[in-house]
Amino acid sequence: MTDLTTFDRLKGAALITSFIGVLITFLVIILVLYLVNMLPIDGRAKQIVRIIVIIIGVISLLKYLAVF
Repeated sequence: MTDLTTFDRLKGAALITSFIGVLITFLVIILVLYLVNMLPIDGRAKQIVRIIVIIIGVISLLKYLAVF
């Protein structure tokens, strides 16, 4: 039986924390896109808002993945 070192435990905990952050961010993006779809505005404005939400969401996901 192998014993995990403290570094290995911290590495696993960081991986789980990052995964949870990515999952929550993804769910928030989906929720915001759903709410934007429910807004009573014209199609062009909805499309612009959707693009902005997706761009902000991708940047946020990249932040969690330590790209930025």
